[in-house]
Amino acid sequence: MLDRKNTLLLVVDVQERLLPHIHDHANMTDRLARFIRGTEILTVPTIVSEQYVKGLGSTVPAIQDALKAYEPLEKKAFSCMGDEAMAAAIKATRRKEILLTGIETHVCVYQTACHLLERGYGVHLVTDCVSSRTAENRDLAIRKLDAQGAQMTSMEMALFELMGVSGTDEFKAVSKLVK
Repeated sequence: MLDRKNTLLLVVDVQERLLPHIHDHANMTDRLARFIRGTEILTVPTIVSEQYVKGLGSTVPAIQDALKAYEPLEKKAFSCMGDEAMAAAIKATRRKEILLTGIETHVCVYQTACHLLERGYGVHLVTDCVSSRTAENRDLAIRKLDAQGAQMTSMEMALFELMGVSGTDEFKAVSKLVK
């Protein structure tokens, strides 16, 4: 079970020039923005990566707007763990369970997940908050990561798992987000 005191949200490369080419990008972006808002209600910290900003642009406005603080880390490696500053930022949170979201599932998300698993992190792939240019590439990456030990979850499943109980102000706020 996810424990909000040991969990980190990682948003990988949801950038302006790449997103329009992503399969089902409007729905994926909407779910991810709502997921970010939910994790912020539950005080789960977020790290945002951006790949080659000069060529791919910044994180899309819908995701920036969902964040309380937008402080992305630029990387050149496909894997977030392949970038020293990014890997250090993740390690500095001292959180061992990673909610992994973003694009492209079969490249940057996949490689990040593999490296996180190798380093002993628990990887929870939020399958309705990831995508690739094609559904086939997204689905292939999900299957491979499932076989490699990543946990599959969804936006709603993860939020309710982090919450654990109903009847609170957090429950009311998160419930509005998932409807």
